[in-house]
Amino acid sequence: MFNLDNLVRPNIKALAPYSSARDEYVGQGAVMLDANENPFGTVNRYPDPYQSELKERLASLKGVQPEQIFLGNGSDQVIDLLFRIFCTPEKDSAAVFDPSYGMYQVSAQINGTQLIKIPLTERFDIDKTVTEKMLSNLDIKLLFVCNPNNPTGNVLSSEQIIWLLNTFNGIVVIDEAYIDFCPTFSSLCLIERYPNVVVIQTLSKAWGMAGIRIGMAFANPNTIGYLKKVKPPYNISTPNQNFALKALNNSDEFKENLNAILLQKRRLELALKASPLINKVYPSSSNFFLVQVQDANTIYTSLKAQNLVVRNRHIAVPNCLRITVGTPQENKKLIEALNKIT
Repeated sequence: MFNLDNLVRPNIKALAPYSSARDEYVGQGAVMLDANENPFGTVNRYPDPYQSELKERLASLKGVQPEQIFLGNGSDQVIDLLFRIFCTPEKDSAAVFDPSYGMYQVSAQINGTQLIKIPLTERFDIDKTVTEKMLSNLDIKLLFVCNPNNPTGNVLSSEQIIWLLNTFNGIVVIDEAYIDFCPTFSSLCLIERYPNVVVIQTLSKAWGMAGIRIGMAFANPNTIGYLKKVKPPYNISTPNQNFALKALNNSDEFKENLNAILLQKRRLELALKASPLINKVYPSSSNFFLVQVQDANTIYTSLKAQNLVVRNRHIAVPNCLRITVGTPQENKKLIEALNKIT
């Protein structure tokens, strides 16, 4: 029987969260002399620590309740806070499928947590036998699943995700940073059924708002309560909350840009497959392609010399580059640059 409180670090359970001025008074129209704010200026007041209006909009958009949402200063803050809540430094472990997003490793090291890497198959799929054996380590508190995966671009099926949730008795973190590019199943529909799931999404990718650093976590209210307990009081600025609201209320522009990216993705895939320098273009459910070449280091350096920057993933996946879908002009420059390499 899953028990969330049994996974939480004792010091976090006992933690009395910081009480900000806006915790003690919520309202408008009063003379505000409680937070030592400058009385002059346009952004002189502290932001809403609850992000209430933004959460209401997201709840409507995502089909969840506001109390099932946590907002972080980027998804990286959500990842870091999950380590802080569940993993006692130098004692507990976390797990991740390999290859995957590198920030899980960085956050694990910062928080003094061993990160166990579970190898994916050659097709970047889950090997259930290997996974079940490695997850039997009782010290593992968190399992990170990047879906669609970065840097490979592939997506796991709903059956595989549900199998993980039923197999692992810790917290399963489904990182869906690229889910808007993927027309398949999102794990958001599982937060009512599974108390051990946390779904992470972001406004940085398909919504085109990487600069405002807003990541979202969706989970049962108990888990959200712990995230709110340990977060800095004012972690999302007022301008960023307002910018996000404005964008979220303009869904037509979002859909137009998303469709444009998906169209360019199909065209770029054909052009990459036609390039003699590229041995393989892996299937992608995201806004990028992982491509296998003869010599990733040489091609990466040659492209950079032409002022064209891709991501060299050679260490994670031998002789592979990760290429983001750009504008039509950017994609054309990429193909022209590849054609110049001999």
